Amino acid sequence: MSEHFYTPLDRITLAPTATARDAITSLNLSSRGIVLVMEKERRLLGTITDGDIRRVLLEKLSLEVTLEQILAGKSRHSKKPPVTAAKRSGINEWLRVMKENSVQQLPLLDAEGRVLDLVTLLDLEAAPKLESVRAIIMAGGMGTRLMPLTENMPKPMLPIGDKPMLEHIISQLKDAGIRQVHLATHHLSEQIKEHFQEGQEHEMRIDYLREPVPLGTAGSLRLIDQPKETMLVMNGDILTTLDYRAMLAYHQKNQADLTVAVRHFEMQVPYGVVEVKDASITALIEKPTYTFAVNAGIYCLEPGVCELIPLNCRFDMTQLVEALIAKGRRVVSFPIHEYWIDVGQPDDYAQAQRDFTDGKFPITS
Repeated sequence: MSEHFYTPLDRITLAPTATARDAITSLNLSSRGIVLVMEKERRLLGTITDGDIRRVLLEKLSLEVTLEQILAGKSRHSKKPPVTAAKRSGINEWLRVMKENSVQQLPLLDAEGRVLDLVTLLDLEAAPKLESVRAIIMAGGMGTRLMPLTENMPKPMLPIGDKPMLEHIISQLKDAGIRQVHLATHHLSEQIKEHFQEGQEHEMRIDYLREPVPLGTAGSLRLIDQPKETMLVMNGDILTTLDYRAMLAYHQKNQADLTVAVRHFEMQVPYGVVEVKDASITALIEKPTYTFAVNAGIYCLEPGVCELIPLNCRFDMTQLVEALIAKGRRVVSFPIHEYWIDVGQPDDYAQAQRDFTDGKFPITS
C-alpha cells in the first residue's frame, strides 16, 4: 500500500491530560476524524473520534474536559478496548476488522502492541459520494446589512480572496461528492447565473430556483419539482469547513426528518446575575458565561417535509422546524466544531477575509 495512506502519528496523538479543545485542533488539522490517546512507548489508551467530540458539545461539557475523562465516560458505556489490528496482517484483514466493528479508522500495531500507523476506510476504499443528495443554496437575500457592498452585487458573490463566496461553497460541495446544486436566487440573480451558467466548469449540474418574491430560507424548496432525494440546504453567506459526509451520516443514523447544524456560542453577562425566589436572593453569580447552541444555517432534510411548506409565500427554516416538532416528526441537532462564519455584516466580512489570508478557511479547488 502506498505510504501516502498513513498519517504521521504526531499529528493525531495526544496525551491523556490533553483537553477536548486540543482534540478539536488535532481533528481539524489532520482531517482523519480521530485522535489517538497514548502513554509512553506508544501504548494506546483509547481513541477520541469526531463523534466523541460532537457528543461533548451536545452534552454542553467544558472544552477543558481531559481526554482521560472522556475515555472514562466511554468505558462506562462499553468495556470494549479500542479496535486495532496488526500492521503485518494486511489490507484485507484491516477491511474485515473495520467493517465487522463499524469503525472508519484503524490504529495499526506492531508485535508488541505499540502503535505504528493509522489507516482509514476512505484510504482503502473509494470515498463514498453524495451523488444522491441535492444541495440547495439560499442565495436570494438582499444583503441589506452589507450595504453599500451589496448595492450592485448579490451578497453570495462578494469575493473571498480571488473567488466569490458562493464559488467556495460550491467547490466544497463538489469535493464532498455532491453533483446537483440548486441556487435559490432573487436579488441581482442574473449576475449569479451569468457566473455559474449550468455548472459545466465545476463538473456539476446547477439549476436555478428564481424567487418571484423573497421566499425566506425554506419557501423556495417548494419550487423544486417533487424532490425524491435527501436535501442539504444551506445559506449562501456561510463559510465553513464542515464535513458534509459526517453530517449526512449522522442524519441517516438518527433517522431524522430534519437535521439542524448547530454551533456553540458563548455569551458573558457583564453584570452580576441575581437569582431570586420570591423576595429572597438565593445566589449571586458574578459575570457568568452562558453557552447556547445556535442555528448554523445548514440543514439535512428528507423530501417529505416539503409538504409542510406553503406555496408562494415567505417561509423560514425556523418555521419548518416548529411545524415538524408540532407534528411529532424527528428533528435533531448536529453540533459542528469546524471553522464556521456567517458573513452577514461588515465586521464578519472583514473577519472572513482575514481568516482566508491566515489559512483558517482553506483555498478551494
